[in-house]
Amino acid sequence: MKRNNAVAARRRTAGAHGNRLLGLLSPEDYRRLEPHLRPVPLGYRQSLYRARQRLGFVYFIETGVGSLVNTMANGDAAEVGTIGNEGVVGLPLLLGDNRASTSVYVQVPGAGLRMDAARFSAALAASASLRTVMLRYAHALFNQVAQSAACNHFHTLQQRCCRWMLMTHDRMPSDEFLLTQEFLAMMLGVQRTGVSLAAGGLQRAGLIRYRRGLVTILDRRGLQQRACECYGLSKREFDRLLGVRPRRESMPQSPGHA
Repeated sequence: MKRNNAVAARRRTAGAHGNRLLGLLSPEDYRRLEPHLRPVPLGYRQSLYRARQRLGFVYFIETGVGSLVNTMANGDAAEVGTIGNEGVVGLPLLLGDNRASTSVYVQVPGAGLRMDAARFSAALAASASLRTVMLRYAHALFNQVAQSAACNHFHTLQQRCCRWMLMTHDRMPSDEFLLTQEFLAMMLGVQRTGVSLAAGGLQRAGLIRYRRGLVTILDRRGLQQRACECYGLSKREFDRLLGVRPRRESMPQSPGHA
């Protein structure tokens, strides 16, 4: 009974938005952050922070996807991880740094909550329980990155395409969302012609509709059947570390984010 009461208290305190991490916080920890959280739109290609520059803010994404991008000396860029409504952009602060070797850009537009980096660091220093929740997320994100590296090595292009579309769908409030060929190519590590081939096959199978960068999920179960094991493994790890999360459609949003 006590555990159920604690869960209910978290939902009452932090349930007015769609970010999973904020929903996991105790009422006391949420109250540390809440006065400093500001609703912000997240536009396509918006920079949330740049490599080797000081972090000014952290972002709790509610809808949309942020992409961790590593850029080579010749300008070539590779996507090495993604952050959605399950996490926070700004993990270097949790690990005692205020810079990162990667940049983070918005690749699927949406909305979120922004907080000053210095205030976030002060809240972390004041609460061991807040640090614990954030560290569990850091562990889950590391597992996602590691799984993606193995996935790129062992699984087919179409399997990986299904996986990324499912992961993006999990983070969005509807079955239709922007997912450009540029972003898909970066996620999958292929040329745009490869994206056209993979997405075209899924469209002919009646699983998705893909027009002018807009994806509509028509048959989620079919996508899951065609995806590799990595989607289920990553999802189970997030659920193990952060608790089971219902589908995004049932999650309420912050005021002003309708």
